Amino acid sequence: MKKTLMVAALSGVFATAAHAQSSVTLYGLIDAGITYSNNQHGHSNWQETSGSVNGSRFGLRGAEDLGGGLKAIFTLENGFGINDGTMKQNSRLFGRQAFVGLSSNQFGTVTLGRQYDSMVDYVGPLSLTGTQYGGTQFAHPFDNDNLNNSFRVNNSVKYQSTNYGGFKFGALYGFSNQADGFANNRAYSAGASYNYGGLNVAAAYLQLNSNATLGNATAFNSSGALSGDNTFFAGRQQTWGAGANYTFGPATAGLVYSQTNLSQLNGIGASASGVSGGLGLNGSSAHFQNVEANARYALTPALSIAGSYTYTRASLEGTRPHWNQFNLQTAYALSKRTDVYLQGEYQQVSENNIVNADINGLGASSSNNKQIAVTAGLRHRF
Repeated sequence: MKKTLMVAALSGVFATAAHAQSSVTLYGLIDAGITYSNNQHGHSNWQETSGSVNGSRFGLRGAEDLGGGLKAIFTLENGFGINDGTMKQNSRLFGRQAFVGLSSNQFGTVTLGRQYDSMVDYVGPLSLTGTQYGGTQFAHPFDNDNLNNSFRVNNSVKYQSTNYGGFKFGALYGFSNQADGFANNRAYSAGASYNYGGLNVAAAYLQLNSNATLGNATAFNSSGALSGDNTFFAGRQQTWGAGANYTFGPATAGLVYSQTNLSQLNGIGASASGVSGGLGLNGSSAHFQNVEANARYALTPALSIAGSYTYTRASLEGTRPHWNQFNLQTAYALSKRTDVYLQGEYQQVSENNIVNADINGLGASSSNNKQIAVTAGLRHRF
């Protein structure tokens, strides 16, 4: 009898220890709101919206302790619309993220799958569009620098370092997966950040290549690094950016600069242009420059206010449009997991011979060079 009790007790101990060495977590975020916009294709509109700030998602995140500071990790994350229950990211089951890899306390982390590029990882957190303080509708025109992660990189291998006294770095490579076209729809990026006290600085670079040359969009390899959610259809895209912010007490102020150069440009995807079927372009190149100044302040532990101004100028289809966008948000935390928010955006395009105003995430562009949007929403995290 005593032996039976001892075996049962030891079995319970070992089962508990094994369980402690591995874990799987279900997590998510739901962002729902009501949005008013003054002009969508010439008409004002009231919409129930999903993800006006942060895209609604649920996911599974897991880790297994392999010993010696090494862990096996994975993340599977689905994006969905809370307003209609449909899957986002072109109806992918795990369209936001899907990767598996190894993580070492000493050497860093290597993962494989569908993942964020270095612009998202390093520069995005310094821009309000890459945070909970602005998000989707604060994105730069067409999300041309991908700081709002309009697309992810398929077939990718990614390395992220450990934290070396505030310094971190990483790189990603996305394979084309095409036997006779190694560079036809591939991606690579790299970035780094440094944090010291209240100062945080970061920089990153992203390059995309494909055979989708001018007038030959059908040559785009849809099984490559980008597939269906890419913002631009171009032979080459080069994006780089840098930023800094400084936190002092309850306040944080920041500045971000980014630039995107496109060659052999065919068009702008529907998700970014606000035009059903996308925006067709016949120019051979395009150029975007974005400057964002932002700030946020915690009025109380529960109440925050944030705002930004973005100036963008471009060379596009022989024209030189430039955008001015003003953004403002206030949020009140009802608990650690639930908050309500109110935010607004105003965008104006000048010298717009080819594009009209189009605030990211509304789904429809203005019929002229101005657009205003106001959203009242609720976010819940689990």
